[in-house]
Amino acid sequence: MTRRFPFSAQVLVGMAVGLALGFFARSLDPASPAAMGIAEGLRIVGDSFVQLLKAMVVPLVFTAIVASIAALRDLGDAAKLVTSTLLWFAITALIAVTIGLALGTIIQPGLHAGIETAAAVRPSTTGSWLDFLRGLIPANILGIGASTKIVDGEATTALSFNVLQLIVIAIAVGAAAVKVGDAGAPFLTFNASALAIFRRILRWVIALTPIGSAALIGHAIVAYGWASLSALGAFAGAVYIGLALVLFVVYPLLLRSQGLGVRQFFADAWPAIQLGFVSRSSIGTLPVTEEAVERIGVSRSYAAFAVPFAATTKMDGCAAIYPAVSALFVAQYFNVPLHVTDYLLIVAVSVIGSAATAGLTGAVVMLTLTLTTLGLPLEGAGLLLAIDPILDMGRTAVNVAGQALVPTIVAKRHGLLEVREAAPMATAALQVA
Repeated sequence: MTRRFPFSAQVLVGMAVGLALGFFARSLDPASPAAMGIAEGLRIVGDSFVQLLKAMVVPLVFTAIVASIAALRDLGDAAKLVTSTLLWFAITALIAVTIGLALGTIIQPGLHAGIETAAAVRPSTTGSWLDFLRGLIPANILGIGASTKIVDGEATTALSFNVLQLIVIAIAVGAAAVKVGDAGAPFLTFNASALAIFRRILRWVIALTPIGSAALIGHAIVAYGWASLSALGAFAGAVYIGLALVLFVVYPLLLRSQGLGVRQFFADAWPAIQLGFVSRSSIGTLPVTEEAVERIGVSRSYAAFAVPFAATTKMDGCAAIYPAVSALFVAQYFNVPLHVTDYLLIVAVSVIGSAATAGLTGAVVMLTLTLTTLGLPLEGAGLLLAIDPILDMGRTAVNVAGQALVPTIVAKRHGLLEVREAAPMATAALQVA
């Protein structure tokens, strides 16, 4: 029998190829046809892969949550599961934001910034508590929105789905289908069939992950490089140190405290973490994260609810470490003193306001929400935008790891974790026949 090449190894090879292509393109004249061709090719392939993943998010989230609501009724402790999930969201966010505040205080990145004040530009997108709360209420049955941009006199309209609203809709539909009894049975049967179909399509998309990873990491190198890190080296260092501490110290300690195997968790979750790193999107990575959590052994009925919910509200990288370090950076840069109450406000915003990021690429919304709450200059966010894509890679990787960690811990505590033999995710991901 031919032994399959481990899926995580395939992704690593893809990333290595992407790095090589990216650095090769940067070594060429940027205006040369070869450099432009490589850059454009990487961008198209990477964007297409992420687009395929995002296309699977809406049908998978809706059908999976409806199915999970139907399944959770048989568990008898759905309310306890939801409460426990939210509690662990808060616990891990509290630990992460504390680490961010400690690093920001010790390293003081705002006092070591080699960047001019002229770079302080007020971002076009800002976050507010009112917008977040209003965003929970579905605008329509599909949670769909439209935005129009006018460039050079030409209007372009783009459609997007608010995944948090979609979760609210799916929970309501699932609960109603269960409540009406026999009348809802045909719908639940159809939903289960649709979920099986979308899962099969998902496996085909996941099989493309090594190619997508190569294109995404290669394009990141071509587009951003690492030169821009020099002016904000202390800040970037503080953020990445915090991310590393959470991912490689805090999470393993939490796993061990619950009697879970660290090596097995990372073996199963690593493909999703890798994809989060290169795609910079928790929502785009959501289907792969859910596959990883089920591979760990979490009950499908609980994973179908917890992972999509986590992908929109569980952001230890974007909503805890990053805004904490960034807020201290802005305060130090503009010589604004912070007091104990300000530190407590940062903690409160990080623990409570994570959903404001809504799983989108980037954390500008969360950062501006934090700065607004503290009364710090929003222009400070503009200082950090130059290296945001580079930081976002690490932030999203930690986000995805946390989105797999919490459902695993909660499932273990509630007896919903099946102990399985170690098996690479590739076994499920590559059986596409």
